[in-house]
Amino acid sequence: MRNILHTFILTGLLLLLAGCASWKDARETADADAPVFPDYKDVTVPCNIAPMNFMIEGADRIQARFTSSRGQNVLTVAGKDGVIDIPLRKWRELLASAKGGELQVEVCSWSDEYPDGVSYRPFVINVSADEIDGWAAYRLIEPGYVSWRQLGLYQRDLTSFEESAIVTNHSNTTTCLNCHHFPSYSAGSMMFHARGANGGTIIHRDGKTYKVDFGKISRFKSVTYPAWHPEGRYIAFSSNTTHQVFFAEGSQPIEVFDTASDLLVYDVVMDEVMTDPRFLTAESLETFPAWSPDGKYLYFSSYTSDSLPVELSYDMNYDLLRVEFDPVNNRFGEKIDTLYNAEVQGGSASYPRISPDGRFLLYTRSDYGTFPIWHREADLHMIDLETMEDIDLGGWNCADEADSYHSWSSDGRWVMFGSRRLDGRYTRLYIAYFDADGKPHKPFLLPQEDPRYNYWRLKSFNVPEFINAEVKLPKEAEKLFRTK
Repeated sequence: MRNILHTFILTGLLLLLAGCASWKDARETADADAPVFPDYKDVTVPCNIAPMNFMIEGADRIQARFTSSRGQNVLTVAGKDGVIDIPLRKWRELLASAKGGELQVEVCSWSDEYPDGVSYRPFVINVSADEIDGWAAYRLIEPGYVSWRQLGLYQRDLTSFEESAIVTNHSNTTTCLNCHHFPSYSAGSMMFHARGANGGTIIHRDGKTYKVDFGKISRFKSVTYPAWHPEGRYIAFSSNTTHQVFFAEGSQPIEVFDTASDLLVYDVVMDEVMTDPRFLTAESLETFPAWSPDGKYLYFSSYTSDSLPVELSYDMNYDLLRVEFDPVNNRFGEKIDTLYNAEVQGGSASYPRISPDGRFLLYTRSDYGTFPIWHREADLHMIDLETMEDIDLGGWNCADEADSYHSWSSDGRWVMFGSRRLDGRYTRLYIAYFDADGKPHKPFLLPQEDPRYNYWRLKSFNVPEFINAEVKLPKEAEKLFRTK
């Protein structure tokens, strides 16, 4: 018994020393930035974010020293295989001491090139006093030109590395799961679509989980792109006739486009569908609905033409529009405002998302169409709705790869979006600070327990949404789309 106890204590001490260690000076000093991945240099992070683990490729050993500008808290971490793995408890203590200030990070590494070690210029991680929502939900999917036989909706604790499945298609691989959404960031209610032989729209609210077949209650056989009204009674959708084409050459493997799309509003209490004649014309395509935080306006993308194309057209440029909505009477207003005029301003606008204070409109702009994730030129853009001026988002965008699938945190201080900037194939999640003065800060890659995981996980992160807690969807949800 004594030997077992001694071994246990010794193992614990070794594990502790592996993570937290005394500083060892490197023999050489490089007048260069530390080549760390992910690039966390000069980023601004929430004061409750998961540990910002990083690596130096090709290094055998690595050490990092974090020093708080607010207090005397110093943390030294040593790692092997070039990976810094920061203990969660120590990291949280460090963030608490640096809240509203910064962390100075010193890095040394040992490799075949530098057997006696090399130290790099220190860099800074700014620690905001603004917290981030505790959880995020997203879809994990292989590239569309590969397969969607194994996919699911997942959730991640943003303050740690805990990830779990909300629902997957493992019991029915012919079902495509997509278009998840939550009312007002609440994990207590949600909806998603199940596409397939036994599919439908799955809704979980008030402790009940059920499936809606829109073909039985309306003229719309299927719906997509949901936007749950802030009050929780209505869900806006578009109903789209979608086509995809594959290219034999060039850097773009696939294009997705609509030949028809209309807007509708579903009343979850009355189990009824409402729409407006203006959204049912054959001359216009309306899509991507999004509510204002007060629920009094519906924003959407729209393309109008005298003769809609029956095949892909490279001049399908979408405007951004806004219409008033009366939630008491479930009725749209007469006036429709144009916020972005594609003919005048150029390009095509999609995915409007309104900040929680109602002031800023974040959207994706591409050269044409409404599926920007496959457009390498697609970038995030923002409009100040008070001044109608564009906000310069600076480093939020990558010039050569798509940036899209964006969402606001519940306090409007953080934006999470998808980007293909690492390899051009897989969409990964980035987080950026948008401070109280309306200034965007450098985005950072979502921290992973092992930074190599960003290369190992061959799935795209799709449509991230902030939520306030862990989703606990009952097992009956999967049974609703399972084939017998």
